[in-house]
Amino acid sequence: MVLTDGRFGLSPAGLCPLRQTLRTLEPVDELKKGPFTLQAGVLMYRQREAGVEVDLRLSATSRTGALVWESLLTLVSSDKLQEVAGRLPSRETNEPDPEDVKRVERTSGTPRVLVEGYSLDVCATCHANATCDDKKEGSGKVCNCKYGFVGNGRNFCEDKDECQIESNKICGQKTSCHNTYGSYYCTCLSGYRASNNMAVFTPNDGTHCRDVDECSIAGLCGAGAQCTNLPGGFECRCQLGYRVQNGKEPFDPGRDGASCTVVDCGPPASAKGVVLLAATGTTYSSVATFMCDEGFRRRRSGDNSSVCGADGRWSPVSLWCEVKCGPIPQLAHSEVVWANRSVVVHRCLPGYHSWRGSNTSLCGSAGRWLEATLACIEKKPPITQLLVFNERCLRWRAEKYEADTEVYKVTEEKPRDYQDSFHDSKKQFLSSKADQTELCLNLLPVTNYSIWVTALTARFTATISTHTSLPAPPEPDVYYREFETPLPTLELRRSASTLDALSLYQVFVLPVEGTMVFDCSGPSSGPRPSSLYITAQIDLKHVGTGMNFTVGDGLYYGGFLNVPLKNGIDYYIFLRAVSQWKTSLKKFLRSLG
Repeated sequence: MVLTDGRFGLSPAGLCPLRQTLRTLEPVDELKKGPFTLQAGVLMYRQREAGVEVDLRLSATSRTGALVWESLLTLVSSDKLQEVAGRLPSRETNEPDPEDVKRVERTSGTPRVLVEGYSLDVCATCHANATCDDKKEGSGKVCNCKYGFVGNGRNFCEDKDECQIESNKICGQKTSCHNTYGSYYCTCLSGYRASNNMAVFTPNDGTHCRDVDECSIAGLCGAGAQCTNLPGGFECRCQLGYRVQNGKEPFDPGRDGASCTVVDCGPPASAKGVVLLAATGTTYSSVATFMCDEGFRRRRSGDNSSVCGADGRWSPVSLWCEVKCGPIPQLAHSEVVWANRSVVVHRCLPGYHSWRGSNTSLCGSAGRWLEATLACIEKKPPITQLLVFNERCLRWRAEKYEADTEVYKVTEEKPRDYQDSFHDSKKQFLSSKADQTELCLNLLPVTNYSIWVTALTARFTATISTHTSLPAPPEPDVYYREFETPLPTLELRRSASTLDALSLYQVFVLPVEGTMVFDCSGPSSGPRPSSLYITAQIDLKHVGTGMNFTVGDGLYYGGFLNVPLKNGIDYYIFLRAVSQWKTSLKKFLRSLG
């Protein structure tokens, strides 16, 4: 670096950095966006013992003229200025300064350095967004930020955001303020226009925003609509005889897509015994004229015209016409489908169905109605009052036409609580014309049943559940042999497909001598428990379809010892079949020998 002004210079070898300050005003990345300006200027020379100090101002300005950073660098010189230092008077003496170095003079805070008769150019230190102006007192130059910028004029001049003031205060009413670099501009809000008819403006010429009368545009709201101007906008409503479509009132056709369409009441509706004579149209205010139909007569005076109203409906016709037979007959729980001067057709109301009879009433030659014989009865489920009786039969009431034949499908499903593997289902069909139907089923004992009865014609299903009780077990099928074998033998036989509720067999052996009474119905018999007489207890699962049991073989059966028989003693032998389910118990006893 070489600092020189022609007569006076500092070489790089004679400069040593002493201190430096740096202030950043904008992001440094701003310098990467395009060309920028780097400025350097000498601010002051000072005599020090170590040499001469020089204050330099360095600054970088972006392509937009904004000051990005500035630095104050102080350097000390020990070469050429050191030679002059001996000739420079100190601040404590009144000796004059050398001609080539002058002390710094300050005027109103702005330094001015005289070097060999030259003064520092203050205007060269002004910011890019500042102007160099004469001081008011005429004592020199001063840097002032340009209009739209604020700062000290030298180090920085940054944009002034005029829009920070409320828009109403800077731009006026109904405006929007937009800040720009070093200035600003105003626009009118939607529904308003600048008085100078420009899109953007500044209010210094008296320009302001005023309401736009949108209703001055012909057809803005569309056919059949009335436009009303509002501050900053407008609204549309349909005129009398029109109604809004694709929206609701009030509306903006461009924003809402709504419009007005003429009210149309559609074809005029005729009353009973009344026919349309003429109509001027079907839209709003159209008039339709009616008269009594052929075979009807006018019963009393009344207006025979109807007008299409703004609500889209025809006004009622007060013309009253009746057939020659008088008022048409009314049947219980029915309505009239069609009628003319001599015929009336009836039908049952919803929730009722015709049971029997004719549905037509006729006007007789004697001037009296021959009324229809239609009977309407309330609709009920095709199957009601479904119940089980005698533990095996079904009964239900059929709701149907008297002479109709209904086909019923009866479905059974039957699981057993005590027999998990048992599950069966069965279907059967029944045709009946009766109002009350009964059906007896082959229900098995000790079984849970779910029964569905379906009326196939009516497509209706009723459901009922029942449980059959535990019956007495059947008489055991047993063959007793005493003389063919060394010991008495019982041959138990049972069908593998049986579905009875038999649970187990018990064998009782009692000596004949001393036995007068034996009761095996309870847990004890006389002074001794009945279990003392039980020789064996055999679960049904061990029997299968057949089993041979030898009395007195000395083995245990079901926890009971089959005690060997003694020679020379006569015995009673009993076989008991037991059916048991939960707390229910049924038994059958058979004497064998």
